[in-house]
Amino acid sequence: MITLASDFGSPYPAAMKGVISRRTDARMLDVAHDLPRGDPRAGAFWLRFVLPEFPPAVHCAVVDPGVGTDRAALVVRAGEHAIVAPDNGLAIPAARELAAGTAPEAEVEHNPIEVFEIEVESPASATFHGRDVFAPMAAEVHEAGVDELHTMDRLSHTQEFVDIAFPQPSIDRNAAEEPIAVEGEVLVVDTFGNVVTNVPGEVLRDRDTVEVNGERVKVRDTFGEVDRGEKLVTVGSHGYVECDVNDGRGDERFRLSPRQRVQLAFE
Repeated sequence: MITLASDFGSPYPAAMKGVISRRTDARMLDVAHDLPRGDPRAGAFWLRFVLPEFPPAVHCAVVDPGVGTDRAALVVRAGEHAIVAPDNGLAIPAARELAAGTAPEAEVEHNPIEVFEIEVESPASATFHGRDVFAPMAAEVHEAGVDELHTMDRLSHTQEFVDIAFPQPSIDRNAAEEPIAVEGEVLVVDTFGNVVTNVPGEVLRDRDTVEVNGERVKVRDTFGEVDRGEKLVTVGSHGYVECDVNDGRGDERFRLSPRQRVQLAFE
């Protein structure tokens, strides 16, 4: 299997599929082509969330605001998976998550991913490396096999690559170690307008309400526990605190967007 993910919209992914289909009969599956445009950190978050659900595969991921510059192109081995992506951090969080799911515990503690730089031949376009660089390499990796990356002529092992570290929230606790205030950050906003923060969901345990940037809001497990159009704070499927609206857009009602600060306070 080869998966494809990008911020390209349509029809550019079709060109990538055409390139791959000329080189391999691998089954292709689209992850998403509406990742936040030009935002490798947001793309990295969604890939980290989605790719671990797949069986072993080659993943071709392209969110590439540096296309045509001197940024490198990479193949990252993560256990039985490989991710082909630009060297802007996009692939690294997902690769670590994938490797952690397959590697022995001792290896997980020692950074189990392997990173290879692609020797890029002259691409046909300076603006479409998804078609000219990453799609062909995904097909080559699929045909050679993930275990054979070290034997591929155009790949060289490297320990120098761009990483993405998601920001950590600041959590103030009382003497009983219960959270009383949290300062976090918006990581992404999904297609429904749900505001995903970097605050771990555990801070909401046994809470009925929380103050979000000075406004008291109900804490609920499901959208259906509040009226239509009402705000709520909940824990999303990724395990982080979300600021949402039942049948509405949380980003608009809470006036929040990616990288903005979020302050939570508990009684």
